[in-house]
Amino acid sequence: MTDSPQGKHLIAGAWTRSAATFRSAPAQGPARVFSSGDAELVDRAAQAAEAAFWTYGSAPRRTRADFLDAIAAEIEARAEAITEIGRQETGLPPARLEGERGRTIGQLRLFADHIRQGDYLDRRHDPALPDRQPLPRPDLRLMQRPIGPVAVFGASNFPLAFSTAGGDTASALAAGCPVVVKGHPAHPGTGEIVAQAIDAAIRATGMPAGTFSFIHGDSHEVGAALVRHPLIRAVGFTGSLRGGRALYDLCAARPEPIPFFGELGSINPVFVLPHAAAARGRQIAQGWTASLTMGAGQFCTNPGLLVLPAAAADAMLDAASAALADAAEQVMLTEGIAAAYCEGRDRIAGMAQAVLESDSRGRNALPSLYRTTADAFLASRAMGEEVFGPLGLAVTVQDDDEMLDLARALEGQLTATLQMDQGDMALAGRLMPVLERKAGRVLANGWPTGVEVADAMVHGGPYPASTNFGATSVGTMAIRRFLRPVCYQDLPDALLPEDLRG
Repeated sequence: MTDSPQGKHLIAGAWTRSAATFRSAPAQGPARVFSSGDAELVDRAAQAAEAAFWTYGSAPRRTRADFLDAIAAEIEARAEAITEIGRQETGLPPARLEGERGRTIGQLRLFADHIRQGDYLDRRHDPALPDRQPLPRPDLRLMQRPIGPVAVFGASNFPLAFSTAGGDTASALAAGCPVVVKGHPAHPGTGEIVAQAIDAAIRATGMPAGTFSFIHGDSHEVGAALVRHPLIRAVGFTGSLRGGRALYDLCAARPEPIPFFGELGSINPVFVLPHAAAARGRQIAQGWTASLTMGAGQFCTNPGLLVLPAAAADAMLDAASAALADAAEQVMLTEGIAAAYCEGRDRIAGMAQAVLESDSRGRNALPSLYRTTADAFLASRAMGEEVFGPLGLAVTVQDDDEMLDLARALEGQLTATLQMDQGDMALAGRLMPVLERKAGRVLANGWPTGVEVADAMVHGGPYPASTNFGATSVGTMAIRRFLRPVCYQDLPDALLPEDLRG
């Protein structure tokens, strides 16, 4: 078993080098040289995925489930190597990486159990009515079927749970779709070791070699070639609004457009209602700052916007500022993310009043806090744009109606949170119809950082939170992205999929 990266791509079961290379930029430890992919490698991977689909896509559910369990076991077998290379590349502490590895393994096993149960197939049967007048009805059966090869882009902020064997890959493989992963250059070694685990599971379970391929790359060429390839049937992406929108547009511009399931950007507003602010404002402020700074603010669900009554603002922001002033400097995932955070902070500083400003340098980040009024926020679209990192913007409102106006003006979000007490129920009831239109997940008296992997979870939302508001990238419903319904009319059992017979 290989337990270190070799700088190679995995194409249809073969580990391959390419002439072009790039050097990693780890947070600590040695830089390594990795092959950099191109359109020719993408074509080989896509062709292999298409060839594998004819076998893998029609394989029994139990066979695919055993394969997912085998991937989980192979990742577990490489636990120490994954933690070590992940720590070096990202700067994340071992405990965070171990937790994320457990989540990744849990996702794979959850999807294995999910497809064994078979409910996701949404099987339907309308028996024939040959004597119906004025016309007979044919026998109609419906079942969800896999769409074909899927491209997945590794995420910078989750080197395991949203990358090589993350939720997009797990749900696509569960659906019966071969996967081609474009690894993220921020953690190429971590991605490659996980790809080694998947390769070992393919060999152990006898899956077709093209069921999974992994391509390194530090340029836009590989990504563009992947989404344009005519054999790719859908794309899963977690990343920036600008990068995701560019890929989305490429998918839409293809001669045969394909769905792009992108998670792009969210400021995850927290609405502090008046009774809660009066009763426990300081506690809410401290809870908010803890969520805001978790992982240096590098979570998709980071609560970057706090909406609160003007009457409670001074006391709450004093408490938030005191908590943030004690926050330790944290290493950000890449130099580019750190630079973008500083640019975003400077942009907000030019529009809002500083409560606490910090001097983040290099790849390290310290939190910053700003405040503004609802009128100013509503007049400036730029204030509502995500700053990826530990930056908080507090918006004060004069009354309930102004809070509602602000909620209605927000763009799509992954989450929206209500901090409320019993006396706030009337206002919360007025906000709910707005928030459920704006966000994929609405919380009460909690914090959005922490996305449970479960049947009822929705991790998605209206644009720009994601590009497909009817989908989720976390939870078992994520499998629906890579399936399509097929109706079978008057077909004999022998020609039906096994799951529809009888």
